[in-house]
Amino acid sequence: MCGRFTQVRPWREIVRLYRLTDQHTSRNTAARYNIAPTQDVPFVHLDTEGNQVTSDGRWWLVPHWAKELQSKYPMFNARSEDAEKKPAFREAYKGRRCLIPADGWYEWTKGDDGGRDPWYIHLPEFAPFSFAGLWAYNSALDVTSCTILTAPAVVPINKVHDRMPIVLRESEYEAWLDPDTAVPDAKGLLSHNLGTEFEFYRVGRAVNSSRTENVPSLIETSET
Repeated sequence: MCGRFTQVRPWREIVRLYRLTDQHTSRNTAARYNIAPTQDVPFVHLDTEGNQVTSDGRWWLVPHWAKELQSKYPMFNARSEDAEKKPAFREAYKGRRCLIPADGWYEWTKGDDGGRDPWYIHLPEFAPFSFAGLWAYNSALDVTSCTILTAPAVVPINKVHDRMPIVLRESEYEAWLDPDTAVPDAKGLLSHNLGTEFEFYRVGRAVNSSRTENVPSLIETSET
């Protein structure tokens, strides 16, 4: 799964992953070390003319038909195995696929004292990457939102959790975003991910509180 992630790299480095139109290549954004569900995050999608653009959306998908902002089910992740069949994600899967930029995420294991030990997962040299996601706009609630697709964890990430977010290879970005890519073909793209390339290390438990946000020390190695 993906319950927290980071956007630490400057936006000018992140945008190199995409072909954004000029007005979307600069953002005055601070580094974020502990992004939690229901917070707003930037995501990349296509506009009606086929241009890659960014929007900000609530990281907790609110389907276009929902009558309330918060559902009783967790909507910040969607299982890639069957998301295209679920009422909450089905329409978004057809034509509102997105990329959510990040440079790391956290998973947890149980410590010797019974507490939750967080681990920070990242690419070599902390390079930025993109989660495969879905987005929606609910006009009745006037809310834009998104979710991250997940899959069974691969080696070595399965040492800390049995599931992981899908991190698409750059070569698949165009097809994933394109609404003309049929759902079965889009689902097939999800196997082209960077799962085996990630590294991880243990960090301090301060990250366990979503109230602890933009503190650089959150991603420092912890030996205790």
